[in-house]
Amino acid sequence: MFRIKTLVKQTCVAATVATLLATTANATFAAEDKIRWKVQAVFGTHLPGLGDPIIHVAKQLKAATDGQIQFKVYEPGKIVPPFSITEAVRNHQLDAGYAWLGYDQGRIPASALLSAVPFGMEPWEYSAWWYDGEGKKLAEDLYAKHNVHPVLCSIIGPETAGWFKKEVNAMEDLQGLKIRFAGLGGKVLQKAGASVTVLPSGEIFPALEKGAIDATEFSMPAIDKIMGFDKVAKNNYFPGWHQTFTASHLVINKGVWDDLSSATKATIDMACTASTFRALTHGEAIQGKVLAELKDKGIKTRTLNPEMLTGLKKITDQVMSELSAEDEDFKKIYDSQQNFRAEYKEWRKLAYLPLDL
Repeated sequence: MFRIKTLVKQTCVAATVATLLATTANATFAAEDKIRWKVQAVFGTHLPGLGDPIIHVAKQLKAATDGQIQFKVYEPGKIVPPFSITEAVRNHQLDAGYAWLGYDQGRIPASALLSAVPFGMEPWEYSAWWYDGEGKKLAEDLYAKHNVHPVLCSIIGPETAGWFKKEVNAMEDLQGLKIRFAGLGGKVLQKAGASVTVLPSGEIFPALEKGAIDATEFSMPAIDKIMGFDKVAKNNYFPGWHQTFTASHLVINKGVWDDLSSATKATIDMACTASTFRALTHGEAIQGKVLAELKDKGIKTRTLNPEMLTGLKKITDQVMSELSAEDEDFKKIYDSQQNFRAEYKEWRKLAYLPLDL
């Protein structure tokens, strides 16, 4: 009988503690203002793995917090121009935005390293550097100077090397080529003699169709197919040397971020971490089927020859060296990435099976 009474008491105490914890958790959210942020996306939210992660984050946050945290997501250009998201967040025109930090490289040269690097890390390697290396802290320190707090919220695999109306078989074929290219890869192609322009996603297809550009890169095959590039350019080149990963971030006004409770910060971090993983898995899952569909439509899937890749790598090394010499933050982040890669390289070489087995 004593044991039964004791067990009943313990059960009651446990239930009371659970109730108190739940009440305390709800009180933590209730104690601060409800979050109702306007969040503009840099990419159309219909684009899988690239644009839709912010939609998933918004849904998960609303569900997990019983509506205490809500994002109203706006499509590109609805509030500010797509390339001005972090600037709008810095000025508190927006509380937050879903951004590709490479578009900031004109103002913040090192930002490009956080979004895509030519001949750089694979997506899981970048993720390891971000979460378990120096990436997260270096990014936060860099953007704190600009009153912005970045949270990794999506990563996908390599882009294609681009969609070309004509074949490119040698470095000489890049001379004078009118091409849409973003980030550090654009600087490499400029140095190789191409005429490089950076266009928002919505302007790429019309420019390609009308002949304002001869070629373009944008993302992975499944996304490029949605963009319609295969209707105009029939040569799709690989590998995506210029963008071996694509990382996108939730950027939050630093003053707004600093005022949040630790519970709210942790909740947003968790939602974005989950979104990063899901973007990667979804992006990887859908490419094979799309490649087969493109082949059936007569698209020529081509591989850049080794001589061109060697030439592009040589120019990339020059660009990275020049930018490191010009900007202290760029050098710090690039050195961190290279050091991490040097340690990771041996594991990758030993651990993973060759694809041709």
